[in-house]
Amino acid sequence: MIKKLLIIFASLIGVVVIGAGAYAYYLYDSVKDTAQQIHEPIDPDREATKPKPKVNKEDLEPISILLMGVDERPGDRGRSDTMIVITVNPKKESMYMFNIPRDTRTLIVGRGEQDKINHAYAFGGTKMAVETVEHFLDIPLDYYIKVNMQGFKDIVNAVGGVTVTNEFAFSDGGYSFEEGEIHLSSEEALAYVRMRKKDPDGDLGRNERQRQVIKAVIDKGASFSSITKFDDVLDVISENVKTNMTFDEMKDIQAHYKGARKTLKTFEVDATPTNIDGIFYFLVPEEERNEITQKLKEHLGMETGSDQTTTN
Repeated sequence: MIKKLLIIFASLIGVVVIGAGAYAYYLYDSVKDTAQQIHEPIDPDREATKPKPKVNKEDLEPISILLMGVDERPGDRGRSDTMIVITVNPKKESMYMFNIPRDTRTLIVGRGEQDKINHAYAFGGTKMAVETVEHFLDIPLDYYIKVNMQGFKDIVNAVGGVTVTNEFAFSDGGYSFEEGEIHLSSEEALAYVRMRKKDPDGDLGRNERQRQVIKAVIDKGASFSSITKFDDVLDVISENVKTNMTFDEMKDIQAHYKGARKTLKTFEVDATPTNIDGIFYFLVPEEERNEITQKLKEHLGMETGSDQTTTN
């Protein structure tokens, strides 16, 4: 149930750039073609009025990314059941990553009503999802990466499986997972990130396992051991990923921001489960939301003097 990769793509580019000879050129050319296939701007008007940060080596401005995992099928746009916000500060060489619980109740921008945050994508696609998260956190989102969950197993399989550290032993989905360091096949990884009911932390525990697998995919994609898997990885990406990140931006981010992935900080949103009119929601207290906003603004080098004044 995971679907996202910011830097797996940039990491692939980095391996290509380091490589040599005709094969490296072929890979570079293939990555460029794939990047063009998956490029999808959020909205032409937005692109014109909200310029992206400068990511060349002279400027190195912090960036923010929304990673969305969606379950799209023919005739059904689906919902963004996984929403992960990443901020990257190249000068501090650090990266923040956290999940927004899919049942978080907030204002859906463009509809003017309170609903679950993951419904924004179902109502208005990428644009509404991005703008709703921006409103909720009171920060700009420079990039989005959307991954169809139908391709999750293919992504893990393409990098040869992943290794994670499991906090406690459990069985789910027909698989058993021991405590400690374990290697996961694509099928095992899917069961590992989907388990929720047996986790004492529920959705929050599942979110942590999702982040573990994301990081493992990123690290695996950045290693030379995955170079023989490039064609498979690129095929999976072209079929399951969309982003407003251009090929040139990917190259610059890989070249100048890759050090940030070494210092990855994760945290959770402190939300309260509740029922409103018979519907389950997570409610995020205003104080908690403001605290997250301040943390993100500081990491992005933004002004942090005042609390949010909008209604969530």
